[in-house]
Amino acid sequence: MAGPGAARTGGRATLRVDKWLWQARFFKTRALAADLAESGHLRINGQPTRKPGAGVGEGDVLTFPQGARIRVIRIVGLGQRRGPAPEAQTLYLDLDARQDVPDPLE
Repeated sequence: MAGPGAARTGGRATLRVDKWLWQARFFKTRALAADLAESGHLRINGQPTRKPGAGVGEGDVLTFPQGARIRVIRIVGLGQRRGPAPEAQTLYLDLDARQDVPDPLE
């Protein structure tokens, strides 16, 4: 579901990657999400980007560092606002295999 600010690229709805990361609550501010993109540590579908305004849409896979983790997520929705955490979690699918594998040290 595309909300305000969404654009159409190649026949599909897209949103700026910095805005999507902020709406999905990966970053506390949109400026922090933009800084990540500009740093060159963000990949969209395996391709590095330095553009906070790069368009992303449903089905795109984002790879980026967050704290001590490398996040790999697939976008499943664009959202309409920066809502509460449970709403934000419906916007993506976490592809990090580590969450499914028990820690051998525990």
